[in-house]
Amino acid sequence: MSILVAANRLSKQFIDASGVPFNAVDELTLTVKAGQLTALVGPDGAGKTTLMRMIAGLLKPTEGTLTVLDTDISLDPQSVQDRISYMPQRFGLYEDLSVQENLTLYADLHNVPLQRRQQRFERLLQLTDLARFTDRPAGKLSGGMKQKLGLACTLVRSPDLLLLDEPSVGVDPLSRRELWKIIQQLVHDEQLSVIVSTAYMDEAERCQQVYVMHHGKTLASGSPDELRHRADGLTLTMEPPAETPARNVQARLLDARELIIDAVPAGGAVRFSHYPDADSRQLDQLYQPLPVSERPTELEDAFMMLLREHSDGSASQKSVNQNPAPTTGPTTPAPDFQVIKQDDTHKPAIEVRNLVRTFGDFTAVASTSFSVQRGEIFGLLGPNGAGKTTTFRMLCGLLPASSGFLEVAGVNLLTARAKARGRIGYVSQKFALYSNLTVLENLEFFGGAYGLRGKHLRQRIQHTLEQFQLDPKASSGKLPAGYKQRLAMATGLLHQPDILFLDEPTSGIDPLARRDFWRTITSLAQQGVTIIITTHFMEEAEYCDRIAIQDAGKLLALGTPREVRELAGDGYNSNMNDAFIAIVEMNRDRLAQQESRNRASQPQEAST
Repeated sequence: MSILVAANRLSKQFIDASGVPFNAVDELTLTVKAGQLTALVGPDGAGKTTLMRMIAGLLKPTEGTLTVLDTDISLDPQSVQDRISYMPQRFGLYEDLSVQENLTLYADLHNVPLQRRQQRFERLLQLTDLARFTDRPAGKLSGGMKQKLGLACTLVRSPDLLLLDEPSVGVDPLSRRELWKIIQQLVHDEQLSVIVSTAYMDEAERCQQVYVMHHGKTLASGSPDELRHRADGLTLTMEPPAETPARNVQARLLDARELIIDAVPAGGAVRFSHYPDADSRQLDQLYQPLPVSERPTELEDAFMMLLREHSDGSASQKSVNQNPAPTTGPTTPAPDFQVIKQDDTHKPAIEVRNLVRTFGDFTAVASTSFSVQRGEIFGLLGPNGAGKTTTFRMLCGLLPASSGFLEVAGVNLLTARAKARGRIGYVSQKFALYSNLTVLENLEFFGGAYGLRGKHLRQRIQHTLEQFQLDPKASSGKLPAGYKQRLAMATGLLHQPDILFLDEPTSGIDPLARRDFWRTITSLAQQGVTIIITTHFMEEAEYCDRIAIQDAGKLLALGTPREVRELAGDGYNSNMNDAFIAIVEMNRDRLAQQESRNRASQPQEAST
């Protein structure tokens, strides 16, 4: 099997905001074989995107050698670019142009011969299921459809190598499954060679070769099976009582930093792994009184083990506290197995009845009703275009409802949105702070916007900087994605709100940063802060007390994660991702059958 990409002691140096040089890629060596799917995985700042851009000929290496398609990329980048296709994280679709016009434009840019275009377009439109939408403007597509169109535009020519930089960031599980089905079919049918960077370990599982990167270096490489075996014998499951949130058990385990590598809720239980030389007596004491059983090792177990071991650049250091989870302050109680008791007489933090939002003739949210209790973590889930973002924006007071009753923090949002905003915090999906300001300047600005002044503002800023371990002088726009998320959280919590709204806050950040994030959320909920979150990571639904699944503006499911998994039917009790897909597909099948019956009855009604 021929070698398509060969890097030898490859480095790329940049200069940070303080004028200090650093290596984003640091003496990295790897090879990529033809006809394979190769994955690059690693935390934020690992160097994955920098490596991708060097392979694409967009960045010139500082040191070392990089050969792509038998060409030294430093000497002749153009000849390589003529033979590859590259889809960056923010692929540039022209939103005013139709699906077909976007395809034609990219075919023009890549000089695809006219006689080949029609056949190629038909193939790509069939693969992406966009043939019905060729006249629709790209700006009116759902997020998943935009990603599929971006992939189609990238592939208007048949490349010798396809580079995909986190192609499924920001899309729902259904769209992500469809996207990967397309990629795997192209690999099979066209013997396409693909390098993909991803934050999803289940996507890396699909690849033949996986490189785990950290601080510009390669920690390990091999097939998913080869990497998975590194964690053999270290993986277990703990079963909490039905009345105990799994996230509290997870927090207890993660706080045992000298013993536990990783822990994550799944299927009502907690999957976790421990260090190879962890003291067995200490482990037994930690597990009591809950039952523990062994489980099969997954790729994510090995990935987290590698990251934890190298979190300070040294494999001998076994503390997960090199980039510790932000806590809610020095007085935060350590999470335990105890259940947080809610005050039954307390009004709900959020009350929604018959909520409707229309845009002209289009109904984005149709007669939705639910309530959220104080201190509850409530998840809003749904495919791209399901109406959950519209619901979320109405709950935040950012968008007025067309009709219905909506009360947040005891304030009727239909009549007093401004008053409610002072009691809520908001973290948007995309980094919405001022990139040209420092961390401190952003905190000062948003603190003032929330009404904080003088000594109180200075105290809150100092506490927040320590809490989230942020450098006040750092340029906000140049922070790694994980630290941007920390800063966004810091501004949202600066005024100590009753309710915190989080709109896909972990989109695009790695599993290590997601664990840190959820450790913070668990502490906030234990102190009585109400959390409303949207997410495309179905594992994160397991952290919620209750979840709602929407599609086409309607509420399909509402209940605890266990209740929602049971609603999906047999076979989904341990996998929220599959349960989510099953519930959405069952509803869409039901609607399709109803529409088919309606069409079949129309001729009879007309003749009658």
